[in-house]
Amino acid sequence: MAYSIEERGARYTADYSVYFKNAEGRYISPFHDIPTFADEANGIVNMVCEVPRWTNAKMEISKENPLNPIRQDTKKGKMRFVDNCFPHHGYIWNYGAIPQTWENPDETDTHTGEKGDNDPIDICDLGSRVAAIGEVKQVKVLGVLAMIDDGETDWKVLGIDINDPEADKLKDVEDIEKVMGGYLAATVEWFRIYKIPAGKPENKFAFNSEAKGRDFALSIIKETREQWQKLHSGEATNSKVCVKSAIGGVDVITAEEAAEVVAASPAPAPAAPIDASVDKWHYVNLGN
Repeated sequence: MAYSIEERGARYTADYSVYFKNAEGRYISPFHDIPTFADEANGIVNMVCEVPRWTNAKMEISKENPLNPIRQDTKKGKMRFVDNCFPHHGYIWNYGAIPQTWENPDETDTHTGEKGDNDPIDICDLGSRVAAIGEVKQVKVLGVLAMIDDGETDWKVLGIDINDPEADKLKDVEDIEKVMGGYLAATVEWFRIYKIPAGKPENKFAFNSEAKGRDFALSIIKETREQWQKLHSGEATNSKVCVKSAIGGVDVITAEEAAEVVAASPAPAPAAPIDASVDKWHYVNLGN
């Protein structure tokens, strides 16, 4: 199914929102109304791109708001940008979320021993084409990293756009090093250190920082989809998640209500300037 977006407000400000429409032009939630899998039998998921590769703005699905638009995260009242930890610039892959999944903050993950982070599961597209904010792309699952972020389980699925020229060469996690030498190690390093310049400790990983393979990754995706299904049906609840959905569930949003939500948001405007400090290099001592 084809999806389109509608941007409101000015990018890099608190007014900015990216709303989603389905093929019929109805506003939908990218969290609740796009299927997890594009082709479940072949391990291909739908990915909602939140952050294009090489960019720094911390864009994410806003789980608290109706229609769950993509918005920029804030920190201490300021728009959040990730730091450039030399030699990495911004995000080193297209980064986003797999819809209709949820890492339940009230459930302890049996693999990590930590509860979920209350978000849809994250995914990194290793493909070479830089995606756009709000793009819904089909990604072949290759593996997953079990990151522990501030004491919460924060799975990072690894995959590649099915249309990438290298996609046919990649079937499982061990193929990443064969085809894209150094990319997997760089990914682990990025997640490990990216918060250090902001004064945070390095992130930890289960499984000795090793990426698990395709089948394991698909099992994690299905587990988090089951958690989302409980949320969508009302079996599980969370006050920080808006579950309004155009496709049904415990809280349905009508087409008229959805249109009112978008109409009430600020009109589109030119992007705000980005402060030059976002381009600064940060040199992190890894202690190796």
